[in-house]
Amino acid sequence: MASGIDGNRSVIAASVLLVTAVLVSLLVGGCQRFESAPPQSTAPAQGSSAEKAAPPPKLVVKFSHVVAEDTPKHKAALKFKEVAEKLSNGNIEVQVFPNSQLYKDAEEFGALQSNAVQYLAPGTAKFSVTVPEWQVFDLPYIFPTSDAVIKVADGPIGQDLYKKLTSQKMLGVALWDNGFRYFTNNKHQMKQPSDFVGLKFRADGKPAETLVKALGGSAQVMAFAEVFSALQQGVVDGQVNTFSNIYSMKFHEVQKYMTLSGPMSYLGYVVVTNADWYSKLPDSQRKVLDEAMKEATAYERQIAQKENDDAFQKLKESGKLETYTLNDSEVAAWKKAAASVYPDYEKQIGKDLIDKVRSAQ
Repeated sequence: MASGIDGNRSVIAASVLLVTAVLVSLLVGGCQRFESAPPQSTAPAQGSSAEKAAPPPKLVVKFSHVVAEDTPKHKAALKFKEVAEKLSNGNIEVQVFPNSQLYKDAEEFGALQSNAVQYLAPGTAKFSVTVPEWQVFDLPYIFPTSDAVIKVADGPIGQDLYKKLTSQKMLGVALWDNGFRYFTNNKHQMKQPSDFVGLKFRADGKPAETLVKALGGSAQVMAFAEVFSALQQGVVDGQVNTFSNIYSMKFHEVQKYMTLSGPMSYLGYVVVTNADWYSKLPDSQRKVLDEAMKEATAYERQIAQKENDDAFQKLKESGKLETYTLNDSEVAAWKKAAASVYPDYEKQIGKDLIDKVRSAQ
């Protein structure tokens, strides 16, 4: 009986040893296989798309202005949009808002500084409070031609003026041309400064207001979007603007007389962007925006004169404005009256700057 039990114990012991040997073999083999397996690489394969720099997120840029769509400024803004979107392959979207759709004159700078919009193109007179030196472009009879203006704006004087904008969190990027402005009114033809007496004109800023007063009239500063209704309702008797602005805003439908006074009052637009916003953009996007602005500026300057010439022709064909061209003696009388604004501006912006502008043309 004992021998049977011992035999069974022997069988059981042998079985346990066999199972143990199998388990040990499996464990050792598994460990060997694990230890000998090469580590899995987490690096991307050379030449894979992961190695390439990812494009920056899509950029939406808002360009706001106050004039109508059929103007050199708006057409240039659309050219800026076209070129920026093409060069970026759609990575940049430019939204253009004309005719004060977003902001009126007095609201634009606040919108830019808060980054609600990224580009503006205000007239130089709009900087009379923030950077008064820009008013040099508004002085009467200081420039003989638009080409003379561009020469100054693109030279050292213009570069110095652009730098002054940084104190207002703005980066100046271009000067867009719109030629010279002319007075219209509802009362009578103006040949001599005395014809301004008793008339009130809309002014776009301090320089135009000062000029009107020097010529003998009174002025009221108001937003561009409000001018048509003000003329229509008799709030003001007249205004001063370029041919393209007069025609596109239909001022000729509520005015009777226009005086061609020679190159007296220039209208140019300083294109500005939000300096902080621009500085934080990726280099690739800044490069695209710079190239787009360069092309848009060349285009704007090319079409500005033609747009004004075409608008003048349409104004004549409308038969709604009686136009008078000053003769030499009348121009001399206007120049003499207008010159009275210079002493005040010499104090505000410096006689040196005015002298430099005159000598740089």
